[in-house]
Amino acid sequence: MATTTQQEQEQRSGGSKPGMRKPVFIKVDQLKPGTSGHTLTVKVLNSNTVLQKKGRNTATSQLLHRGGPTRIAESLIGDETGTILFTARNDQVDLMKLGNTVILRNAKIDMFKGSMRLAVDKWGRIEVTEPAKFEVKEDNNLSLVEYELVNVEE
Repeated sequence: MATTTQQEQEQRSGGSKPGMRKPVFIKVDQLKPGTSGHTLTVKVLNSNTVLQKKGRNTATSQLLHRGGPTRIAESLIGDETGTILFTARNDQVDLMKLGNTVILRNAKIDMFKGSMRLAVDKWGRIEVTEPAKFEVKEDNNLSLVEYELVNVEE
């Protein structure tokens, strides 16, 4: 009696379970407006708190983040190709400390007043990792580039 491997059985049954995809790491200078699903390794250059609200005991605020205070910080992050502003929310603010090297998974580009901001929502993840060996290229800040929405008639 011949034994079959799991792979052979999946091929016969007509399909296989989708496996985990290997992350494709990109560089900061490859980020474009309106894109998402980015994985990057970056260094935190600075972080400024822009909003800090006391929590309320309403049903909606408890659903959003367990009724705690709302915190938003803008952090300048970058790699050897450039820098961009990252919007950190609530628990993310604690990870974005000066000098940390972080891996951003499933990050997306948000537009704010015509310029790009990087963000990680509930579908993404931020991990602090070992210090990176690269030098950040600080003279290429993608958040300083202003974009204008143009409607094209076909």
